[in-house]
Amino acid sequence: MLSEALTAAAAGGGMAVVQSAGADSWAWFRVRCARLVGRGDADAEREAIERLDRTAAALNAVDEGDRERVRAVHAVLWQGEFASLLEALAQEERDRLVEQLVQMSKEFGADDGPQGGAVSGNTFHGPTAVQTGDHNRQENHFGSGG
Repeated sequence: MLSEALTAAAAGGGMAVVQSAGADSWAWFRVRCARLVGRGDADAEREAIERLDRTAAALNAVDEGDRERVRAVHAVLWQGEFASLLEALAQEERDRLVEQLVQMSKEFGADDGPQGGAVSGNTFHGPTAVQTGDHNRQENHFGSGG
């Protein structure tokens, strides 16, 4: 069983796959991801490229109504791929792979847009307001309103 940090890294990698599919960065992302999955094995890299291309084709072919569901399914599939790989590695290699997954998630996990704004793994006790984006405005009033 993977630790929470390893599971989060695998989930981030899965999200990076579905966020990158169809984006301008897809060609570079798929090669980088395949190298990560293949770990130096040319056959494994080719298989990863084929699976990545099937994911991209599925996401590009789906109508808008099913898009989020299909994205979620493929994100989980790729999370499983990364989790299985992490479980099979020795600690030193696992640490390197986690670092690569985290970096990939940072670079490719936000629809090719500006990075940042994600809120994850937090616990809020009491009134909380979270805002992300550029050039937006939000007013929050907590309390009895008087």
